[in-house]
Amino acid sequence: MSLHNKKVIQLVSDDFEDLELWYPVLRLREEGAEVVIAGEEENTTYIGKYGVPIKSDISFHDADPDEYDAILVPGGWSPDKLRRYDSILSMVQTMNEQKKPIGQICHAGWVLISADILQGKKVTSTPGIKDDMINAGAEWVNEPVVVDANIVSSRRPPDLPDYMREFIRVLAQ
Repeated sequence: MSLHNKKVIQLVSDDFEDLELWYPVLRLREEGAEVVIAGEEENTTYIGKYGVPIKSDISFHDADPDEYDAILVPGGWSPDKLRRYDSILSMVQTMNEQKKPIGQICHAGWVLISADILQGKKVTSTPGIKDDMINAGAEWVNEPVVVDANIVSSRRPPDLPDYMREFIRVLAQ
């Protein structure tokens, strides 16, 4: 298990893309990482776009980015909600400054846009937010996964195996 000493925070709010949240959580746990689910409220159940639930371990308002080795932002409509919280934007900015892995898939790029960390970065996302990513200063490419330093980005559920292979590689370094 390559990640037995790693701790990852997985952000969540309602309307996350079920596979884009659960697949990374399960893959990281298979590799031995501790994955902490962080929602607006602690010990609260959030429901994905297709009805799959997940329960938060902690409130992201109380999360200390120094306690985590990486952060994951899910896709779906959840990122549009998550990016409205200063505590999340601050956490993403801090983790970026510390060069910790930041995973984003599909619409999760919205959180990175609002955190203002994409200037000069090469990334991908769902094509639906391509213009948003470019307008935030990123170089957008249509590839299954893109790694630019600590940012690992991916497009959509069919790309999950590529996304997690690269995220795990970056986190293990």
